[in-house]
Amino acid sequence: MAARNTARKRAFQILFEGDQRDADVLTVLADWIRLSRSDTRQPPVSEYTMQLVEGYAEHARRIDDLISQYAVGWTLDRMPVVDRNILRLGAYELIWVDETPDAVVLDEMVQIAKEFSTDESPSFVNGLLGRLKELKPSLRRDEA
Repeated sequence: MAARNTARKRAFQILFEGDQRDADVLTVLADWIRLSRSDTRQPPVSEYTMQLVEGYAEHARRIDDLISQYAVGWTLDRMPVVDRNILRLGAYELIWVDETPDAVVLDEMVQIAKEFSTDESPSFVNGLLGRLKELKPSLRRDEA
């Protein structure tokens, strides 16, 4: 599963870059793919990374609404940019990717928060994604 871990980190980095540049994540993804094909120093973009970024892009508005609704004490624009994008990726995979166990999604996103964000971020990410996990059946029903 190390390949999935790497794919998640790359998807997070693409979402983060898009947020920082105020660019469409699908454009950033295309840039990463193009770079990886033309520069051997650039890591390849896996199919799973593409699936995660494309899936997030498809559900971006709904994901941001959910994060805004359930992030107690934080507005989306005040949230640290790293945490916001970890939550976006985690929310997409948790709610719309059935083949990944929920516990794996939570653990992976907490690990990414530990690696890339503040000391408080892992518990924040775990708490918010844990709440979305509890609400997952109703969240999917609401979208239908």
